[in-house]
Parts: sequence; structure tokens; C-alpha cells
Amino acid sequence: MTLPPTLNSRDTILAVFDHFREELDDHNDRRERLIKSSRDVTNLSKKVIFLLHRTMTEDVGEADDRTLGSRAASRARGKLKEIQSLFAGMRPELSGDRYARYQRNVSPGLQEYIEALSFAHYLEHRALISYEEVQRSLCDDDGTPYFPLSLEDYLLGLSDLTGELMRFAIASISRRGGRQKANDVCHFVRDYFEGLTPYFRDLRKKQAVTGQSLEKIEDAAYAVAVRTSEFDLPSEMLDDLVAQMVSRTADRSGFGDESGRRKPRETDYMDADD
Repeated sequence: MTLPPTLNSRDTILAVFDHFREELDDHNDRRERLIKSSRDVTNLSKKVIFLLHRTMTEDVGEADDRTLGSRAASRARGKLKEIQSLFAGMRPELSGDRYARYQRNVSPGLQEYIEALSFAHYLEHRALISYEEVQRSLCDDDGTPYFPLSLEDYLLGLSDLTGELMRFAIASISRRGGRQKANDVCHFVRDYFEGLTPYFRDLRKKQAVTGQSLEKIEDAAYAVAVRTSEFDLPSEMLDDLVAQMVSRTADRSGFGDESGRRKPRETDYMDADD
């Protein structure tokens, strides 16, 4: 807007402040739309995570863990597509330099989406999803990103993955082959997350939670290894024994308790200066 050379009339001053009011109203309306969309992304992402856990534990007769992982990831793709369509809807609101301004409003939902996407990727490939793969999932059919994925959101979303891996390991440890699976998850978390340098403000807090998740996996795997070494039993009977022991341990320690999981707060969606 080109301002007049002098603001020497009441009408001119009112016109300027009307313009400021329109800009502020537009900013607040856009922020509220992005906050609502981010909450929708968070809710759908949680449903994806629950679906993955449920699929991995519902078929107790399936011995091939890779088959279960592929099945779980396949079932999750539909809901992941729904989430990606929500991000596509945010694209006009985040065009140009707006993403830097409104990043904090979309960040909680984006991190939850990365957590769900990386968990599905791990179950299917037993590998950590890369930054490039996450960014490609946030692109249109022509490969144009809806918005640039920040390294901070990528790392914070991956840090949340460790809690789901802990729940996955504890839930699987009593199944056939679950003891080895728990060890594999333990090594995976230790190799990829334990030494992650907290360059970003919130990463240090999430690294502390990662350490707690790793400790729970190690405690469960160690307890199973010690107790099963005391018995000379067939593997089927050992699996029953492990299931009973894990159930008692979970009751005492709160393994997999969702109440301990951090929920996004109202302020997480707000601007830093609000």
C-alpha cells in the first residue's frame, strides 16, 4: 500500500488504520485455520499409530514379522493420504514467506505426522525414514513441496518415534520371536537416537524421553533373558512364561501406558509472541 505524502486529514488516517485492521484480521483468521488443520492432522496421525500397533498384535498366528509390517503399513496408507491432503490444503496459507511466520502453528501436527509416517516406514522396512522421503510425502504429483520441511520438525518428529518403538517392543516381546525383536528395536534406538545432538530448543527434552524409552526396552529384554535362562523349556512354553512375566512387569512399571505420553498443548499451536 502506497501511503500519502502527508497524513493531515482524519479520513486519510482512518484509511491507513483500516488497512492495518484488515491485515491483522487476515493474519488472525489464517492462523486459526492453520491451528484447526494442525489439530486435525494430529488426531488423524494418532489414529494411524493406533492402527499400526493394533495390526501388529492382532494376528497372533502370523509368524513372519515382515509380512505383518507390510500389512500394517498398507492399512495405514489410506489415512496417511488423508493427512497429506490436509497439508495440501494448507499450501495456499503457507505460500511465500508465510511458512516462516506460521511454522509454530503447524509444527505440532507436522511432528505427529512424521512420527506416524516413520513408524509405518520402520515396520515395513526396518529402517529410519530419511528427510528426503518425508519431504517427498509432502509434495504434489509434480514433486512440488506444499511447504519446505524444516530440519527441526523432522528431528523432533523422529524423536517421538522412540516412544512408539518402545511400546512395539514391549507388546511384541511375548510373541514368538519377540525376544529377538525387542533386542533389534533396542539396538535400533541406541544406534540412531541415543547420541542425537540437541541443536534445537525442544530436542533436549525429547532426548530425555528417548533415554527413558530405551531404558524400558533394555529392562524388559534383560529381565526376559535372565528369567528364561533359568528354565530348560521348549520355546512354546518359554513364550507363555515370558508373556506372564511381561504382563506383571507392565502392571508395575507402566510399560506402554498412554497416560505418560505427552499430549500437544493449546500453546503448542500458538505463536511465540502470543
